[in-house]
Amino acid sequence: MVGSGTGGPRTLPREEFPAFFEALRAEGYAIVGPTVRDGAIVYDRLEGVDDLPIGWTDRQEAGRYRLERRSDRALFGYSVGPFTWKKFLFPPRERLFTITRDGPSFSVAPEATDPTRLALLGMRACELAGLEVTDRVFQGGAVADPGYSARRSRILRVAVQCGQAGGTCFCVSMGTGPGVRDGADLVLTEILEPGPHRFLFEARTRAGAGVLARLNAPAAAVADERTAGEIVARTASSMGRSLDTAGVRDLLRETLQHPRWDDVARRCLSCTNCTMVCPTCFCSTQEEVPDLTGATVERWRRWDSCFNLAFTELHGTAVRKSGLSRYRQWLTHKLGTWHDQFGTSGCIGCGRCITWCPVGIDLTAEIAALRVAPASTSKEAPR
Repeated sequence: MVGSGTGGPRTLPREEFPAFFEALRAEGYAIVGPTVRDGAIVYDRLEGVDDLPIGWTDRQEAGRYRLERRSDRALFGYSVGPFTWKKFLFPPRERLFTITRDGPSFSVAPEATDPTRLALLGMRACELAGLEVTDRVFQGGAVADPGYSARRSRILRVAVQCGQAGGTCFCVSMGTGPGVRDGADLVLTEILEPGPHRFLFEARTRAGAGVLARLNAPAAAVADERTAGEIVARTASSMGRSLDTAGVRDLLRETLQHPRWDDVARRCLSCTNCTMVCPTCFCSTQEEVPDLTGATVERWRRWDSCFNLAFTELHGTAVRKSGLSRYRQWLTHKLGTWHDQFGTSGCIGCGRCITWCPVGIDLTAEIAALRVAPASTSKEAPR
């Protein structure tokens, strides 16, 4: 639904798409979006339209990812890549503050955040849902994370409706896509046919309307609005995966000794790939880095993972010593106890954890197996 005061949908021909980049810059935004690098579609700073993955698509399955050429010149004809927007709000490595010795005392200088305003171009519906999840994590408690909040206040969310589903996507099951419902400032739909290559623009907020007002874009035809709806419906009907979420929180709580955990533990490498590519995983650790003189020390925060043996180390002993216990912790938190903590699932159905698992572990298959395979009768404490 278009927000109050934002006007109706507009149509922009493909050849005029560079004007959209100019409009974003005129509103004071640097542009971050998809581009091809190192054999994948990643998110990075964009200088112009030619930096987009023009004519590229991705093929994804459990443990597999590859790029292929399309038969057209689509700008957004892919699903999702290995990187997420999270890194622009919650950096993989961040200096929090610097402590400097001052005689018998010391001073603390908090790290300033980059003031650059970013237009995040190409956000998908599931990724917007992921942003809502991380907002709850970093801003929903009694104390908000200052770095995240500062960066979050300076972004423009430019969403693109999905024109195809990836082989590991299951956003329909999670209620997070593929159609963009909430959380965007601007929504684009790329229309390749019938007719010429064009884009349908919808402003959802006043910030989005401010960008759209800079474009000489006519009101969208009713036929284009209908075509945009058909594109989303077609994508929804072609999901690569599905996940039965009914009662999943209780299912996970009641199957802690299920033999399926032994099976997945034999395959899991504890490599942390699933947590590194996940849009919502937020585990981190902190470390102090002194200089050689001992006059200053910096505190840094970096991403960590519940798959790392030392992550739960207390008094020199790891709480979860086995790969089984660490995988079980991740999955039961992501799909189960996340509800207790944040009132929602921690999974958005993007499928990245399936694609980028080296051994192709598929959480949708694991949940299905927990539902149908015989459970262990052992009463021993969870491993």
